[in-house]
This record gives sequence, structure tokens and C-alpha cells, in this order.
Amino acid sequence: MSGPPRADNRPPYARIAGHYRNLISSGELSPGDLLPSIKALSTQWEVSTATADRAMRVLREEKLVQGISGVGTEVIGRPISLASGSERHDRSGKTKSAWGVGEKSSDHTAGIVEAPEDVAHVFGISPGDDVIRRSRVYRDAHGIVSHSTSWISAEFARAIPELARSERLKGGLSLDLIARATGRHVATRADEEGARLATDHDLELLELEAGTVAAILVLTAQFLDEDGQLLEYGVDLGAPGRTRRAFTEVAR
Repeated sequence: MSGPPRADNRPPYARIAGHYRNLISSGELSPGDLLPSIKALSTQWEVSTATADRAMRVLREEKLVQGISGVGTEVIGRPISLASGSERHDRSGKTKSAWGVGEKSSDHTAGIVEAPEDVAHVFGISPGDDVIRRSRVYRDAHGIVSHSTSWISAEFARAIPELARSERLKGGLSLDLIARATGRHVATRADEEGARLATDHDLELLELEAGTVAAILVLTAQFLDEDGQLLEYGVDLGAPGRTRRAFTEVAR
């Protein structure tokens, strides 16, 4: 099993970990499958055994594999992590896509609507004022990951009419289109995370049976320009069972 192209600029250990993370996420590797030995990995990827071991350590820390003495490295699961709006924005800047590994988006809807009270409060406008609402559903092999809504200032509808069309945007996220059309870039992001019992409306958006009692994660993100003006307000509803997971390299 060969690695990805050398054009990948990540460190070797991250390339190896990312390769097997993708195989696990897509289902190509299933729980119980064994990964190559450290020696085999170092040969296949032309790296030191220390680098190969570091890659496997990353996957163990992410709870995707476990080491079994005398046996090897065993796959134990698939990631069920929920991405925030800011993480999707960062991902789009690198890949031109907000999709995570194994994800696709569907049910794209958009239009100019009257701002509900909570959205109006965030934008500093009056309830009922015009605002652009874009929504979509992110799915992977296990079902719905999240329902995502972007609330965007109505002032951008004239310069970027596609923001109000019910179709997947081309050329990046809404913020990418806004930056290219107006020169207004995101300078500050404010993220919040919380949890609540799903409302009837949440259940409908997440395609769950009415009356289901479930806790969901709610992630919000405000994207502001250099003048502190709000460009977009994102709200992601995580499907039940989805978790938040973050990893940071620690300098040694």
C-alpha cells in the first residue's frame, strides 16, 4: 500500500497518519484490521522507524487505532468529529472545499429572508430586516454530520447574487466570494460551543424522528472584517453522537 504523492508538504509522520486516517474514515479499513508494522511502514514510506512510530502514535491519540503487544496496530474505529465553521473556513482556504474527510454536502438552500430575532441581535439590525440565509447538510458514511446555516448581510446580494441561490457555491465558501468581490477579508473570528436538547425544529433539520430526545452540539462562529463589521454568522447543529475533537502539536 503506497503513500500519497510527494507534493503533500506536510511532515512525513503527518502524511502517513493522514493516509491511514483517510482509509479508516472512508471505511476501506475496518475495526479489527491491522496496519503494517513499524518496520514495514518505514520501508514503504522511506522514513525512519521513529517517524513511522510517531505517525502511529498520532492515530492512537485520536482513538482510531490501538497497539496490541505481539500483534501490531489494530483499527478500532472511525472519526465522528464535528467541525466548526472556523475549521471549515480554514479548510476551504487550503483545499477550496469545506468538506471533511469522507464528507459531502447536500440540500443546499438559499434566499433573502426576514432576520429572526436572535440573528438580528448578532447583526445589530431589527428583527424582520433582510438577511441572506444559506443552509446545507454535511453527511458522511455514517449519516448526517451536521446541519449548517450561514447568515450573511443582505448588502452582498447585489454584488454576489449567487449567495441567494439554492445551489452549492463554486470557487470556495461564501466568505471567499465576498473577499474577492469586495476586498473585505475575515480579520477576526469568534467561536462559541454549547449543547442543548434538540428542539422539534432541530429534529426536522437533522432528519430525526419527531419526539426524539437527543442532546446536540451547537457551534456558532462570527466572522468580522478589519473594521469589526460582521460578514457572516454561522450556526452548525451537530447530529447526536457527533463529538468535538482537537489536536495540537506540543513543542518539546
